[in-house]
Amino acid sequence: MELVVLVTMLLVGLGFALKLTFHGPAGRLALCAVAALTVVMAQDWAITRSKTQIAEWLESPGLMLDTAVLLTVDVAMQLAFCWLEARRQAAGGRLGGAALAVRTLVAWVPGLLIFPVLMAMLAELVFAMPGVEFSTLTLCAAAATFAAFGGAAALARLLLPEADIRLELMFLLNILIASLGVVATVNGRTVALGTNSVEWGALAAVGALLAAGTLAGACVYRIMLKRKIAKLQ
Repeated sequence: MELVVLVTMLLVGLGFALKLTFHGPAGRLALCAVAALTVVMAQDWAITRSKTQIAEWLESPGLMLDTAVLLTVDVAMQLAFCWLEARRQAAGGRLGGAALAVRTLVAWVPGLLIFPVLMAMLAELVFAMPGVEFSTLTLCAAAATFAAFGGAAALARLLLPEADIRLELMFLLNILIASLGVVATVNGRTVALGTNSVEWGALAAVGALLAAGTLAGACVYRIMLKRKIAKLQ
């Protein structure tokens, strides 16, 4: 169960970094600042948590069901952004009416899950560094959050300059997040039996399959793009 939550948190962070790539420099700085401010404001909450309490939360069917609802709403917002951004790109950067208003809203909302993810990250840092002053640890975590998301967005734009590929990757990440939400909650109940062992072979196979699919999609996209350019010439 903890592994599913950890993977979901990682995917949420990656999705947020990808979303930043569709903003200009000022927009990326503003959203990174919101993430850093969230870490600062979570200090009082993080220092009053305990590992036992967090473990009890993960085993609580009601809380996991509420989290699944929050996850569903967040994924719906991110998918709406992907769809509207794809429409905007297909229309040459032009959207009108309600579509433009909704696209602006979902573009500037960082996401509902990124906030609890950042709070959980700070709580884990407090557990891992008990001898460090809370205010110092929080400020360092906030600065690291700001730099990490800004750097990840810049790296994503460098490695994936095509906006279409980044948009497709963001779409697939959110589909995977939704799938993990289904795994974590079954009819409002957490999975009955847990295990500490990881099937590394199966995990490696899934990772290789995803990597191969991503590579194949990129190759097909480039081939189709070259054909379109050839037709226009």
